[in-house]
Amino acid sequence: MDQLHSQDDAHVTARALADMASAVIRAVPDRRSMSFTTASTLARLEREGPLRLTALAAAEGVRQPSMTQLVQRLERQALAVRIADPDDGRATLVAITDTGREVLAERRQAREARLADLLGALPDEEQRALGAAMRIALPVVHRMLKDGTQRRLLEQNHAGGER
Repeated sequence: MDQLHSQDDAHVTARALADMASAVIRAVPDRRSMSFTTASTLARLEREGPLRLTALAAAEGVRQPSMTQLVQRLERQALAVRIADPDDGRATLVAITDTGREVLAERRQAREARLADLLGALPDEEQRALGAAMRIALPVVHRMLKDGTQRRLLEQNHAGGER
């Protein structure tokens, strides 16, 4: 019964995390200038560095033709560029440009300003409680996601080696 209670707690926590992420995304939209997929793709390129188009599409959960169209739009807007793959001269990588980095930085500043305004409307006690919760939760969530990604990569490598 203790394990069942633990599983229930995990589902409640998972739902709360998903609800919180969804609420924040809805509360601070920037749909005027860039879609969520576009911003996510640029942020991935900024975080991970240049990627092959197929890897980028898989990581973002979109089909390759859709990613090709998105990358073409990003290139037209000077937010991304294709570069030669140093490991394979026949392949190209997609990289973020300095302009792309600037646009992401501006979006982040606007989002943080909007969230700060929303937080400012809360009583001091609730602001402190939320701040304390974030200081605890964020590192845990980052570690959880990192561990999950590493585990998935290990499983993929293991499965690929058995073929």
